Amino acid sequence: MLPKEVIQKIRRIQITTSRLVTDFLSGQYESVFKGRGMEFDEVREYQPGDEIRSIDWNVTARMGRPFIKKYIEERQLTVMILLDASASSYFGTTRCLKSELAAEVSAVLAYAAVKHNDRVGLIIFTDKIEKFIPPRKGQQHVLRVIREAIYFKPKSKGTDIEGALKYLDSVTTRRAVTFIISDFFAKDFKRSLSVANKRHDCVAITITDPREMELPKAGIVELTDAETGSFFQVDTSSAKIRRIYSERANRKIEERSRTFGSIGVDHIDVRTDVPYLEELIKFFKMRKRRI
Repeated sequence: MLPKEVIQKIRRIQITTSRLVTDFLSGQYESVFKGRGMEFDEVREYQPGDEIRSIDWNVTARMGRPFIKKYIEERQLTVMILLDASASSYFGTTRCLKSELAAEVSAVLAYAAVKHNDRVGLIIFTDKIEKFIPPRKGQQHVLRVIREAIYFKPKSKGTDIEGALKYLDSVTTRRAVTFIISDFFAKDFKRSLSVANKRHDCVAITITDPREMELPKAGIVELTDAETGSFFQVDTSSAKIRRIYSERANRKIEERSRTFGSIGVDHIDVRTDVPYLEELIKFFKMRKRRI
């Protein structure tokens, strides 16, 4: 039985996100994703005017006359949400934790999918696969996705994006629109994300808190790495320390963006101190212009 406050939270997110999808994102989602996929239908004999590049050379060689592959537009998409639940996501210094923001963004994407009769699935991961919800349609299914995104308690603390992407391939038999929601401060995910992006339409959604970018002037504070448990003291009254911290943080952010750009993965940057809707709309508009 879920606690009353969790049920209320799920209900609030359900109402908020369904409203956002209806009012702002429904048309954007349809224009960017729906009708973009093509699936194989049949092989038929070549007819004058057919595209030469559609010829199925194997069948043509076997039959002794030209045949082409015929495709039809995919009417139903599979949307997969990969949600990072590592210990670093349970951090936040403004209006919410990174994990809470990630759960709400997951809900928006799930509602957008089912509103257009698409299937949506969820993979919650740390340094192992914590939870898998197979893709399905319907409002009840979306509520389950939201509930797990909000309430699920992971057993592990680390981050393994590569392992999550390999698991995605093991449970999907067709191309999926794949949203990976994480802070992406893990190592060694570039190659696996590049490989996954060749099979799927991958979109990285980065979650950042302002205190990960700059330190406040608060005297001597103790900082703890949520994933490793190591801790150290920092004198935040030092302008030099604050500057070095900020410079290193900005280098990590820039390196993260360069990684996505180098392998052709679109990304959306959302922050705990800024409403995320504008960033989602900006992403959909960018995708629409490119199409």
